[in-house]
Amino acid sequence: MLLEFKVSNYRSIGDEQTMSLIPAPKQKDHLQNIIAKGRYQALNAISLYGPNGGGKSNILKAMSLLDRLVHISARTSSTTRLPYDPFLLREGWEDKPTGFEISFVIEENRYRYGLEFTASEIKKEWLFRKSAGREVNLFEREGETIDASSGYNGSKKIIDAAIEATRINALFLSTCDMLNVEEAKSIMQWFRHFSMVDGLNTEMEEIQTVELWEEKEYREKIRQYLASLSLNIVDVDVTTKDFEESELPDDMPKSMKSRLAKTLKGKQSYTVFAKHRIYDANALPTDKTHSWKWEDKESSGAKKAFQLSGPVLWALANGGVLIIDEIEAKLHPVMTLNTIDVFLDKDSNPNNAQLIFATHDTNLLSYSNLRRDQICFAEKNKWESTEIYSLSDFVYFGEKNGEFKSEKERPDTDKEKRYFEGRYGAIPALGNFQKFIRNTQWQEEEL
Repeated sequence: MLLEFKVSNYRSIGDEQTMSLIPAPKQKDHLQNIIAKGRYQALNAISLYGPNGGGKSNILKAMSLLDRLVHISARTSSTTRLPYDPFLLREGWEDKPTGFEISFVIEENRYRYGLEFTASEIKKEWLFRKSAGREVNLFEREGETIDASSGYNGSKKIIDAAIEATRINALFLSTCDMLNVEEAKSIMQWFRHFSMVDGLNTEMEEIQTVELWEEKEYREKIRQYLASLSLNIVDVDVTTKDFEESELPDDMPKSMKSRLAKTLKGKQSYTVFAKHRIYDANALPTDKTHSWKWEDKESSGAKKAFQLSGPVLWALANGGVLIIDEIEAKLHPVMTLNTIDVFLDKDSNPNNAQLIFATHDTNLLSYSNLRRDQICFAEKNKWESTEIYSLSDFVYFGEKNGEFKSEKERPDTDKEKRYFEGRYGAIPALGNFQKFIRNTQWQEEEL
């Protein structure tokens, strides 16, 4: 269960920003959206709004980058450069390290793991665990100095070996996992349930969907999920066959075709089919059907629905964290709403999976069952650095019955209307296009 993510000095993000899934205090609407593990609570979804170029995607990319660093760090070479991409619009920040920190729950324990890095080295790294009592330091690192405490679960001999083996550009946590340190392996298992999807380019997710299709349990779930989206598809089928060199394009250069043939030898290719019902002359359904290749005749929205079904259902089945940028791309608003609702509904989400998504779909502000603390905004400040904040943070001040009082945003407020009015910020500041046209006409007249 994810509680919190922090990022600083990454792409459009300067000062540290926090994406929190911890429920806001004293907020009573949609209590079913709060999930629990032991003594800890979190929200089952977070939405992120903001203008184009406001930095929404960079927040989500930072989360994905941490996941990638954790998984590949120990397996790269000593000369591998780290993916350092600092904030460049403030003097001196191009030399400051990028910082990530993530807090999450495994069983009854809350972990807080973080790091700071530049292009060439891991500057700092830390891991803390909180059980019933106070937070315990498991390890702290500064440069090449790593101090692991006796509370870090695992063989001391192996932990010492991991300290010796950790390169300056590699994570100690990843090295510990590679050497089978018990607690590191548990944390890496948690990160295995952490995935990111680019909603504008979901083609690669189709591979995961097809792999899940091979399992009978998931196959039925994929069918049910697609049926819930009202795509008018009677059934779905996936066929696989061994790769044949004849499938490669005839106009492909021989050398390239030869290399690809060697690479793909022994691999399998797949084809997805959609089955539709045939109707009679009176528009009544018959018992006949017709199948065609999904890729050839289904809409872009239907293709994305199939591609997303794998990551969505895997997260729901395993209690994972699914991050989707531009969730609404190519989808009808009702389909987007349905995708979010399966995470908000305890019946379809019994394992407490969590969804974090960026969107421009303002319909969700009116029609989804998101709490105020599940609606976040991203916009840039005066030096063009991304800041994020929650709707639950908004406080209005005014006079009431002769007294000056503060009041939180009400849960029944027309949030979509207020967002368009600019009350929450995080909307584009557009110029006067008519003025541009008039100026152009005046210049032409002068000529």
